Amino acid sequence: MNSDRRNVSRRLDPLDILVGKRIRTQRLVRKMSQSELGKHLGITFQQIQKYESGVNRVGAGRLQLIAKIFELPVNVFFGEDTATQDASDATNEAVLNFLNTSRAVKLVKDFARIKDPALQQAIVTLVEKIANTGEG
Repeated sequence: MNSDRRNVSRRLDPLDILVGKRIRTQRLVRKMSQSELGKHLGITFQQIQKYESGVNRVGAGRLQLIAKIFELPVNVFFGEDTATQDASDATNEAVLNFLNTSRAVKLVKDFARIKDPALQQAIVTLVEKIANTGEG
């Protein structure tokens, strides 16, 4: 029975992984280290690593505090019901993986510095056209 319990506890839950990736993305966008976030929460950077990788589940109270630190609503950390989104799972995973890269963080930060909405829209349109050609 102990071995059964151990095996169950080691399985990674897809929602825990998703929440962890979104915490990491929000932390990186803010140029915050795992240690800094840990200090805000009163926990170690190792615990932040475990949350971000989905190894440890983030409790509701702690997730609410993380949302407050990032000045975001808590629902930002949750995705849609993946049972009804099977067709887009690969795309969603690719997007999440990209968002966890330094290139994505730089792209978002640089884009946010563009103050002209028309220029922002022109960039979005250009990126969409490139992506839709299959050459991007």
